[in-house]
Amino acid sequence: MLALNEVVKEDFEAVNTLIIKQLYSDVSLVEDIGAYLVESGGKRLRPLLVLLMAKCLGYKQQQHVDLAVIIEFIHTATLLHDDVVDVSAMRRGRETANEKWGNAPSVLVGDFLYSRAFQMMVSMQSMTIMSILSDTTNTISEGEVQQLINVKNPDISEADYMTVIHKKTAALFEAACETAAVLSDADEQTCIQAKLYGYHLGLAFQLIDDALDYSGDSEKLGKNVGDDLAEGKPTLPLIYAMKQGNPEQVALIRDAIEQGNTDKAAEIIAMTQSLGGLQYTQECAQQHAQEAIKILHALPKNSFKSALLDLANFSVERSF
Repeated sequence: MLALNEVVKEDFEAVNTLIIKQLYSDVSLVEDIGAYLVESGGKRLRPLLVLLMAKCLGYKQQQHVDLAVIIEFIHTATLLHDDVVDVSAMRRGRETANEKWGNAPSVLVGDFLYSRAFQMMVSMQSMTIMSILSDTTNTISEGEVQQLINVKNPDISEADYMTVIHKKTAALFEAACETAAVLSDADEQTCIQAKLYGYHLGLAFQLIDDALDYSGDSEKLGKNVGDDLAEGKPTLPLIYAMKQGNPEQVALIRDAIEQGNTDKAAEIIAMTQSLGGLQYTQECAQQHAQEAIKILHALPKNSFKSALLDLANFSVERSF
């Protein structure tokens, strides 16, 4: 990740500075939770996407920094709300905000970040960007509700799963890339290509996330392996494994999803691997990463495009 950040080092530092500035509030709890989230770090992939895409397309001004912060605030707000809904206790190797301060403060600070993001959007004075991001936040919310409906339902299809991860994850990757292209005054076709790159990158990223929940290292991931199983989430590794398994294996996986039961987590993780669930999920991610790379061929050749290519490879090669 360091090498990817390096090509936009000054802009990336400006993003981190502006995040702190925009978290200012007269209400100390807002600043406390905000500072805690900033200090917890994270990959900052979505704001990085804004910076790289804007620079790749020749943007010379400074509003891409504001746009990157807006995207990060929207993302962080969704994480705050997600952790409450999922009753998560750990993220990025630290206690979640809801674990540390409680559910109500987490939800309300998430609302603060959403509203601050929209304040910043207004100041950019671009109705096109405002329209894209307002539609995106609505899409993300739909995805989260749909995922909630799907919890503990072992009959979710692969198509249903893909719809959810598009809405809850890939949509913001799309928006980061498309709004960066709009900000750069790119033509319509380039804006479409930028959005498609974000779409495929976002799907690849989430597919690997879901695979890592059954094959990763808790310390590297910054969360507990098996969290999806504990929450009864029917993700692609399990969906595929159930297609391939015998009746006894299918019954065991179905019961774990329906009950959110981790008593036999080790057995299910091994089963998911032996039935090809992890390999299939990783192959799907690779396909989307390759589609993202193909789309980049039409964009200007420069160091920022090279970083976008590297980012597509990173999305599927990572272990965290």
